[in-house]
Amino acid sequence: MPNALKSPSASASRPDEIWFTRCPVPTATGIAYKLGWLTEAFEGDGITLRTLQESGADLGRHHYDHRLPTLIREGGNMLAIAARAQGEPTKLVGLTWIEESQLILARPDSGIASAADLKGKRLALPGWSHNDIPAHVRGTSIARGMSLAGYKGVLASAGLSFDDVDLLEVPDRVRNIGGAGRDLQPSGEARRSGVGRLWPIGALVEGKVDAIYVKGASAIDQAREVGLVVAIDLDALPDPRFRVNNGTPRPITVHQSLIDDHFDLLVRFLAVTLRAADWVVAQPNRLREILEFETAGSPGAVDQAYAHLHKGLHPTLDPVRLALFEQQKKFLFTHGFLDADFALTDWIDPRPLEAALALNAQLSTPSTVPA
Repeated sequence: MPNALKSPSASASRPDEIWFTRCPVPTATGIAYKLGWLTEAFEGDGITLRTLQESGADLGRHHYDHRLPTLIREGGNMLAIAARAQGEPTKLVGLTWIEESQLILARPDSGIASAADLKGKRLALPGWSHNDIPAHVRGTSIARGMSLAGYKGVLASAGLSFDDVDLLEVPDRVRNIGGAGRDLQPSGEARRSGVGRLWPIGALVEGKVDAIYVKGASAIDQAREVGLVVAIDLDALPDPRFRVNNGTPRPITVHQSLIDDHFDLLVRFLAVTLRAADWVVAQPNRLREILEFETAGSPGAVDQAYAHLHKGLHPTLDPVRLALFEQQKKFLFTHGFLDADFALTDWIDPRPLEAALALNAQLSTPSTVPA
């Protein structure tokens, strides 16, 4: 990376480590890390970049509670919003919008081919999760929250509501534990099966329900393996309000102390991820291997799920994304996923992203960035 991202020498006040975490989805953070740019940007200061996905159980819980002061989190909004609602001193510094293949699956003979066809149908609603952090049961019930938001959006697109369908609760199949390192980013076959356990595919195959919500490349692979079909593609719905969910918009959040004590390091980190987002726009065809690692999906599923990835990797805090994020926060509070509500405006700090954008503008064009 360009030398403008490095300071001449490490300061006595510098931390030894900067942590980051992301969900098993494509992010500019994950791409910059896999390219080696984040490690390179901080090694001159003697600062080690570490990811919770490689940390093991003791630190993995911070993906949920955000209590690691030097942690930068680019992940699903359910956990980030829940942590703030539970009183964690975090700040929202950016929002991305990545279409990541939100789908309604059905059996081939279901007759479901549009949102209107869901009227009167049985939709699977995953149960509340159980974990070793009692205060985080609500925020970590990811499958339940995403399914409910997905159904709400697709029904609303056809002028329908929850009154027009039967929501049938099915047992939650993932035990979200405090030591979450394995669940966040497992490897090999365990990775694929671990991600797939979020969705009640078995209930649909067995005919207990008529349709289910799923998200992501690995879910596409699993649906194909068991003979299910895509009945409705939420990404094709024209109004983004109908696609608001755990990953849309996706927040970048940090501990307040990182802003107060190491503002320049946060700015440098964000500038590197902005450069990675620029690289994706310039060279989208070089992404597949990285995305297969990040998402646990096959090449075909990755191509299908993230065809428009380059359009939303750059974080912003523009009014449109903030309004959609407010919509999600209200949804989570209304449906019992938050312990308390809070004012979104009090959570936002635009300064780090503004400084990172200015720093990124000083760097070379994407075509000169080393691969």
